[in-house]
Amino acid sequence: MSDTRVPTRSVPSVPSAPSVGSATAGSAATRSGPPVSAAAGGLTPLGLATVLLGAALPMIDFFIVNVALPAMGRDLHASPAVLELVVAGYGVAYAVLLVLGGRLGDTFGRRRLFLVGMAAFGITSLACGLAPDAWTLVAARVAQGAAAALLLPQVLATIQATTSGPGRARALSMYGATAGLAMVVGQILGGLLVAADLAGTGWRAVFLVNVPVALLGLVLAARTVPETRSERPAPVDIPGTLLLAVSLVALLLPLTEGRAAGWPVWTWVSLGAFPLAAAAFFAVERRADRAGRIPLVPPSLFALPGLRRGLALVVPFSTGFGGFMFVVAVALQQGLRFGPVAAGLALVPMALAFFVVSLAGPRLVNRFGSSVVTVGGLIQGAGLALLAVTVLRDWPDLGFWELLPGLAIAGLGQGLQLPVLFRIVLADVPAERAGVGSGVMVTTQQSSLALGVATLGTLFLALESSVGMRNALVTTLAVQVAAVVVTVGLSLRLPRGVA
Repeated sequence: MSDTRVPTRSVPSVPSAPSVGSATAGSAATRSGPPVSAAAGGLTPLGLATVLLGAALPMIDFFIVNVALPAMGRDLHASPAVLELVVAGYGVAYAVLLVLGGRLGDTFGRRRLFLVGMAAFGITSLACGLAPDAWTLVAARVAQGAAAALLLPQVLATIQATTSGPGRARALSMYGATAGLAMVVGQILGGLLVAADLAGTGWRAVFLVNVPVALLGLVLAARTVPETRSERPAPVDIPGTLLLAVSLVALLLPLTEGRAAGWPVWTWVSLGAFPLAAAAFFAVERRADRAGRIPLVPPSLFALPGLRRGLALVVPFSTGFGGFMFVVAVALQQGLRFGPVAAGLALVPMALAFFVVSLAGPRLVNRFGSSVVTVGGLIQGAGLALLAVTVLRDWPDLGFWELLPGLAIAGLGQGLQLPVLFRIVLADVPAERAGVGSGVMVTTQQSSLALGVATLGTLFLALESSVGMRNALVTTLAVQVAAVVVTVGLSLRLPRGVA
């Protein structure tokens, strides 16, 4: 279960990356914005580490609460539906506002928005950690999701605008490694913090730990991250922003809250409204694009083959990943009776395998191109299938060593896919549209993670009550293997070369 207007001034420009798409696609995307400017030169290694820290925080916090929810429920006397809102409130606010966060960075300066987002993330994390009751925690989590939506798009946009060539490829690979590792580390760290009960804080430590990290990020960003922005910023697309928000809320909120709330009428009305709101959003954006205005999500961006085909893989990959992380957290704690620390440590093999192979990713991609994604999908599917066989054979006598092979192989496959997908999606996006392109990609990823928690989580919990947790887990893993088959098939359509 799963966010000040200042005068724009001209400053020395940063070289834009050449489009590797077709001339038509490149010109269509370039029409949607002016050149990028920066207040300083390229991104230094410490600057890259700083923006990657800003990327890790929001991703960790999407997953860190999974192993802390039981303790939250006991301490705050919260119902399952309210606990789901602790996750859903963050995820929905985060997903809804990400594209707007990217546009604001283009307009007001990406370092400026990075600093604002980092400060807001620290403040809202403090509010979460000090929440006196469940509903205050839900409100603070919504605000935290909004802060994350200001922070995260600036990371990829800054990388796009301040790097080029092999340096950009390495930076994007490191971003992909950070993203995948952060999602696994979130649950590991959550288990350790809850069990450590630092100064009697219990579950509150999963939020309070963000405060000193955010302060460090602010100091480093002020010194090391160059400012980039659009010299002729586009106004905020208010109709597009509102319709995107309505579309995502109409889809994600009922899916995340429906099961715990007993599927009341409003959930079905909301789901029925989703396709209408989505169609209205695309119609408004297309009309604005054709009229020469700059929409929130320029449809011309989707003429770029790398972005279009890469996003098609991000959806099933992230949906499966988000659902898997939630289901595993529940199965380990409630089914196998692992404590928070044991539940977190069980995922260490997956995290290590992901991290190690993602570091080798740039060399593998340079040699084998996007076929690395196909091979990664096959390896991930083999790991999930092995895990399902292990659960079916050994349940409930499963421990760390029995789970290790399947989790490690799955993590290895994931590490081959995610960094490469990010590079493919952004390879064709001109630097002047870096904020919008980054926002679209991260929104797709975040919405898919939330969708996976909602759909696979709901399936697992519904089956658990009728066929038992072992069979529910095996069935859910089988569904995820089917999603991996889809990603493998789609990967065959990716451009063979990767910029």
